Amino acid sequence: MQFNSRAIALLLALCVAAITTAFLYLLPNITTTAKVIAFLLSFSSCYILVRLVLEFLFFRQIETIYESLKKIKESEITLKGKASSVNPLKRINREIANFAKSKEKEIEELRERENFRREFIADVSHELKTPIFAAQGFVHTLLDGAINDKEVRKKFLKKAAKSLDALDLLVQDILTISQIESGEIKMHFENFDMRSMCNEILDQLEGKAEKKGIELKLSKKYKDPIIVRGDYRRIYQVMLNLISNAIKYTKKGGLAKIKFEEVPNDKIRISVSDNGRGIPESDIARIFERFYRVDKSRSREKGGTGLGLSIVKHILESHDSEIFVESEYKVGSTFYFDLKQAKYIDKVEEGFEEEEDYA
Repeated sequence: MQFNSRAIALLLALCVAAITTAFLYLLPNITTTAKVIAFLLSFSSCYILVRLVLEFLFFRQIETIYESLKKIKESEITLKGKASSVNPLKRINREIANFAKSKEKEIEELRERENFRREFIADVSHELKTPIFAAQGFVHTLLDGAINDKEVRKKFLKKAAKSLDALDLLVQDILTISQIESGEIKMHFENFDMRSMCNEILDQLEGKAEKKGIELKLSKKYKDPIIVRGDYRRIYQVMLNLISNAIKYTKKGGLAKIKFEEVPNDKIRISVSDNGRGIPESDIARIFERFYRVDKSRSREKGGTGLGLSIVKHILESHDSEIFVESEYKVGSTFYFDLKQAKYIDKVEEGFEEEEDYA
């Protein structure tokens, strides 16, 4: 039954008219015509009165409130069933409850963002202080008189330059991750040979690995190109970070290797493994967070900004992929991700094209 002012007025009018007519039957000498007239008069007057009261003082105001609420929501909540087939009081109560839930969820998200913002600002401030204070200390020491000693001057200037280089690297990583999140950096997808890219990175990091006595290699000799689709520069950045970490956290005389394998859904799985010190199980869930460091006491000695894996995560998310890690403490770690397999190499793969969107 449709609950509106007309239905309610009709129901009440019928009840009042029926009661009035029944009462007349108890009185003597009342003709049938008089009873019919009394029924019609009581029905019509009651119907008009109740209809006007409900329509102008109740239902119309309810509909106005409902329409206002509907405009505020801007189609945020989907109604179940037809809105006209339920009691307006129940309908507006349901809408207000749903609207309150949606706003409560938004408020919770805003709180999480605010907490994240505060944590990020605190982390950035903490990370910036170290290279800034170090550079300040070296410069002020020189200004206080040490500049006259040639050996001390050269030593302190080198240390100050190293601190400023670390500061520049940190700022660049912060800008990169912020631009990726905000969408300022667009991914430029192309087909390229993953094997060739990794060989180039291995050549680049060979000297660094030799200093630690670490062997860098592909897991086997791949005869055919490993063609994938992605942003060449950004995937290069991902691999450079993962392989550099493998070298950084692998003990002297260790091994770091890269492996390619086909997986379902026409994808290639790329993995970087090492037999280093591994990651404690309690830290695995957090290693992709900004500025999170597993070994806080030694991490600064090894360099890095604490943003590398977070940047890796964001780049791969932009490729509809995800970075995974399998690690056993004091045994080693394997980082891996999947990229879409391609059939041919784009001509632009050779080297790096200059693009405005690259930062």
